[in-house]
Amino acid sequence: MLEGRRLRRFHIATDDEIKKAETTDIYFVRTKQVLEAKNLQDVHVIAEITPGELPGGLPWGVLCGIEEEAHLFEGVPVDIYAMPEGSIFHYKDYFGVREPVMRIEGPYGKFCLYETPMLGLICQASGVATRAARVKKAAGEKLVVAFGIRRMHPALAPMLDRAAYIGGFDGISSLIGAKTAGVKPTGTMPHALIIVFGDQVQAWKAFDEVMPEDVPRVALVDTYYDEKIEAVMAAEALKDRLFAVRLDTPGSRKGDFAEIIREVRWELDVRGYKHVKIFVSGGLNEEKVKVLSEAGADAFGVGTYVSNAPTIDFAMDIVEIDGKICAKRGKLGGRKEVWRCVECLTDVVLPFGKPQPNCPKCGGKMEPMLKPLIKNGKIVAKLPSPKEIREYVLKQLEKVEL
Repeated sequence: MLEGRRLRRFHIATDDEIKKAETTDIYFVRTKQVLEAKNLQDVHVIAEITPGELPGGLPWGVLCGIEEEAHLFEGVPVDIYAMPEGSIFHYKDYFGVREPVMRIEGPYGKFCLYETPMLGLICQASGVATRAARVKKAAGEKLVVAFGIRRMHPALAPMLDRAAYIGGFDGISSLIGAKTAGVKPTGTMPHALIIVFGDQVQAWKAFDEVMPEDVPRVALVDTYYDEKIEAVMAAEALKDRLFAVRLDTPGSRKGDFAEIIREVRWELDVRGYKHVKIFVSGGLNEEKVKVLSEAGADAFGVGTYVSNAPTIDFAMDIVEIDGKICAKRGKLGGRKEVWRCVECLTDVVLPFGKPQPNCPKCGGKMEPMLKPLIKNGKIVAKLPSPKEIREYVLKQLEKVEL
């Protein structure tokens, strides 16, 4: 056992271990053993995955992790229906019914081991995508870059940055996250570069001399002096080659950050550097992004607030057994469909097979949201690219409020 631990240099599960359900909880293993001993492993069930109340009472979330769910259940003899990845979802529908984001149909003994990893794949990724979407909604057309992977286990970097990108972020800082999302990594420069040079201007000029032309010249301007002084120094050093200045002052030194941004904008403008944008980072959330955007910030680097987002508490519950309706207390029995208004994104949950309703809010057309993902263990849905999912999210964000 100790030897096995030594061989694992980083404390992460491999793809094979996840596929073999080695990341499950022990009580599912024991459940499977009991079902097999009593010849109940082939009992056919319908199970639904629904969210608990969203963190902080948020009105909506963004579903993320469906592609991984498809790969998790590939080869498992089940049918799965799910909202498309990137779908905005609600804790409850228009009438107060908790809405399922996914439905699994099949012999419970054949898939019970996968409940733990199945939930983990969407709980955390959806939490990250949700916060990213809220930040992007606050930023509007302005640039938002994911800076948060340094606060989390490095093994999670691909998932974290992909989820932030899907949620609407425009850029990703990590190499592996950008590769996963199919984009180029985005970043500026650290304080360490300037400190090693011991001189801001030398560091900025060296960056300009060494970096390829397609890398934007973004100067970090709060290492030694007042932000507006260093911003002017950077502009005078790089002139038209300077794309932006970045303010990343620690919280203990910020004071009124919005006022600092206004000062920097003024000092740059009066000297003829209106082309230089202001990039801010450090302790940002959607509220701060909105305030700083109004103060004149043009771009935002958002880290811990998104990468360390609270998880969405999805749960799986059996609602039918061999065609018989059932449910534990607090949950509603029977297979269901989620209907969504294409105009205002209002949801209505109805028993499966009920006629298509009209939107109770605006009277618009409604469409079913649970689409085929897996049929008898085979992936039948098109798995869209991160870019396509992000575009889907951005279109939905136009129709919701923070």
